[in-house]
Amino acid sequence: MDPQISRTRQDRATVIRTAVPPALAPEAIQSFRSVVLDHYHRNSRTFAWRQTRDPWRILVSEVMLQQTQTHRVAPKYDDWFRQFPDLASLAETPLSAVYEAWKGLGYNNRALRLRNCARMCLAQHSGKVPEDEDALLALPGIGRYTARAVRCFAWNHDDAFLETNIRSALIFHFFTDPHLLVKDQALEPVAAAVLDRSDPRSWHYAMMDYGAWLKKVAPNPSRRSTAHARQPAFEGSPRQARGAMLRVMAASGAGTVQELADR
Repeated sequence: MDPQISRTRQDRATVIRTAVPPALAPEAIQSFRSVVLDHYHRNSRTFAWRQTRDPWRILVSEVMLQQTQTHRVAPKYDDWFRQFPDLASLAETPLSAVYEAWKGLGYNNRALRLRNCARMCLAQHSGKVPEDEDALLALPGIGRYTARAVRCFAWNHDDAFLETNIRSALIFHFFTDPHLLVKDQALEPVAAAVLDRSDPRSWHYAMMDYGAWLKKVAPNPSRRSTAHARQPAFEGSPRQARGAMLRVMAASGAGTVQELADR
């Protein structure tokens, strides 16, 4: 037999083992909630976007936080709303100014999509962010997590959702076999089961803060998530070059920038 064929068959036989959702007893759920909420009451983090219930400000913060750490977002969030106090002001702003305001956050196509979100809200939702999940998902650059986070933090809807810190908390407590990877399909029913539906907003903030703390005191549990991806350094990366190109091209016409950003 061809050694290459033999190796291929062997590789196929080496299947990545993944975890299944555990059966959760009421006592386990209550114990987990107590741990998370106790940590939150003692160590909650303070961010400007947690001090508002304005759906647009929350949507902006969630877009900024996509693949960007909180310490980088915090100062830019305040600067952003000094320049664009509402979605109407953003919708009217030339792309060159939008990109300049976004500079430093990376993934610059988010700025274009955010401006397009503002325009779509003006055109289709009377200048407001829609509360309906499907309507949120129809906005440019808004995925399931962002839609549910906006619904939760703006309107306190009890939608369970996952992000890196929430994954860390759930994996650390409920998926304890270090040899198994964990898919979101296994995490989602657990997230729904442990959700404190009496105050979903505070619960998700608590989960995020607890998961962020866990990463500092234990090997990062979210690395066992199949959704985990290590982000490369920004300095000298294609992302940095792309951002510079977008800012330069913004002055040459919105159509050209649109074409580049959508690739």
